[in-house]
Amino acid sequence: MLFTIKKFVGGVMQPLPFLLLLMGVALCLLWFTRWQKGGKIVLSASWLILLLISLQPVADRLLGPVESHYPTWRDQQAVRYIVVLGGGYTYNPDWAPSSNLLNNSLPRVTEGIRLYRANPGAKLVFTGAPASGNPVSSAAVSGRVAESLGVPAGDILLLDTPRDTEEEAASAARLIGQQPFLLVTSASHLPRAMRFFQAQGLHPIPAPANQMAITSTLQPWEKIIPSSFFLSHSERAWYEWLGGVWQRLKGVKPAAHSPDDAQASRQPGQ
Repeated sequence: MLFTIKKFVGGVMQPLPFLLLLMGVALCLLWFTRWQKGGKIVLSASWLILLLISLQPVADRLLGPVESHYPTWRDQQAVRYIVVLGGGYTYNPDWAPSSNLLNNSLPRVTEGIRLYRANPGAKLVFTGAPASGNPVSSAAVSGRVAESLGVPAGDILLLDTPRDTEEEAASAARLIGQQPFLLVTSASHLPRAMRFFQAQGLHPIPAPANQMAITSTLQPWEKIIPSSFFLSHSERAWYEWLGGVWQRLKGVKPAAHSPDDAQASRQPGQ
């Protein structure tokens, strides 16, 4: 029940539903009360915020610092395990396997496969419980995609009971123990995930995937036209900020590791 409440409240607190809720309150004030000025202020502020966070310069300036904590992994340290965290998915057997991975999940899986090929003999570990009403788990869907892309079934391990990052860390601890491993998740999610895994006494090596904040050249009109695509970037930044607040309230802190562990998480020359 607590898990469901957490997910519901977190969903409502996302920018789009929250701002639409504020606009609804403003419309009620304008139509049904004498608080006309208050209604106009709330409606105008909500509209302006929605406009701004739907623009590329604003959205990616919010998301960029969240994603920049760790560089892309490039053949630094050989490992025996590569842990790929679960994300959005569905399951339709009539679709191409990769079509069942939604949002951030496919980039995570493809990065995990790249790292698997760079670490011969490693095991590829996928996490994620079944979504409500779905007979197939997130971990299993990711594993099927990996198999369809040439990863042998014997090199795929599934942790299909964890429902969130904290549970994924606890489940990985029972499998991996104290040895270093690559932790693959979205770049924006990785700082929070690292804290959960380190709090379990584990030694994850950060391997970001699914970088979204654009710093390369764009067409001028792409920067000034509001877009749901860039709104999703603002949503991701806000989601991770909320997750970080919740993590701090729970008192989750990374374990103290040796200087060698800190060095293992850096790329050469960093």
